[in-house]
Amino acid sequence: MTLHKNIKFITWFNFFLDFRFYAPVAILYFAEVTGSYALGMSIFSTAMLSSAVFEVPTGIFSDMIGRKKTIVIGAFATLFSVIFYAIGGVYVALFIGAIFEGFARSLYSGNNEALLHETLSEGNQQSEYSEFLGRTRSAEQVALAIASVSGAIIAYWSFSLVMWLSVIPAVLGLLVSFKIVEPKILKSKTTNIYFHLKIAIKEFRRNKKLRMLSIASILGFAQGESSFQFRSAFIVTLWPIWAIGISKTLSNIGAALSFYYSGRLIRRFGEYKMVITGRIYALITDIVAVTFPNIFSPVLLSSNSIFFGVNTVTTSTLKQREFTKEQRSTMGSLISLGRSIAFAIVAFLLGFVADVIGPAKAYLSVKILAAISLGIYWKLFRGERCLENKVT
Repeated sequence: MTLHKNIKFITWFNFFLDFRFYAPVAILYFAEVTGSYALGMSIFSTAMLSSAVFEVPTGIFSDMIGRKKTIVIGAFATLFSVIFYAIGGVYVALFIGAIFEGFARSLYSGNNEALLHETLSEGNQQSEYSEFLGRTRSAEQVALAIASVSGAIIAYWSFSLVMWLSVIPAVLGLLVSFKIVEPKILKSKTTNIYFHLKIAIKEFRRNKKLRMLSIASILGFAQGESSFQFRSAFIVTLWPIWAIGISKTLSNIGAALSFYYSGRLIRRFGEYKMVITGRIYALITDIVAVTFPNIFSPVLLSSNSIFFGVNTVTTSTLKQREFTKEQRSTMGSLISLGRSIAFAIVAFLLGFVADVIGPAKAYLSVKILAAISLGIYWKLFRGERCLENKVT
């Protein structure tokens, strides 16, 4: 009973968490308030730096105080974040909103996947983690798809209205968080957070595969997320504001399907093959769409989302296998720490470069990191194949 309840509530929580009407036009709104792309992207950077500051302690507290309490606190922080974004008007309000968003991100980063994994473990279904993660995460993309179309149209008339409407799903997400049931799992044996952290760091030093997965994840997230958040600044040079939602919706629909069917795709083609194929396709489509800009470029950019869900599920599954049980959330948070810091740096630089040379060239320059991340996954893939050949 606990399993089915938690899966349902986690799915709904993910839906409301990402149901933000301002999502498709966030960079345009932030740039309008702050006066430049660099300062606009600095709001995203602030959120990630805030997440980095809180990342490790929140991961440790999650392992110690429980998953439900952590997710409820995160839901409160999310609500405060959206309210301050809606207040807007001045940089300070956006800055405070970004602090709360970063705090919420740090609470969710290692905790929510650990919550799902432990819920499944309680029902002896941990082997189906990929399947259930894909299904629960697909709800995020469905929410974004709905919000993207409606949000872009509303933003065409009023940025203020689109921001305040985003408060409603944040409230609903908070209410759902209270319904989540705490899994009955073995909690950390130590209350010394420094010792707990030390054990987690030792595991990263010992496990080479985990280190490589972590580095690839950090670089991939930094360029991928910053590119996605900035993409509207490029699309608006080709399409009107109200049409931006169409591009975002296409991305979200593709990602939702990718998440939902990720379990089947991974079983059919294998984890590393899906990661390599997806990242190669995304790199090629990004380069072609921006190098030869035309009315179809936003659609081409949106098409790479068909691999986003399965790649996210795959990398999460690979990392969860390498994590230790008692430091599961802490180790996830350490990776998120690196991702947050890398994103904060890349996002601000992307905005700064865009102010100097334009959105298209700036967007293209960040793809260097995508190529490096792809190279690391390729090396891991070759290593796995060599190991399989030795075994057979």
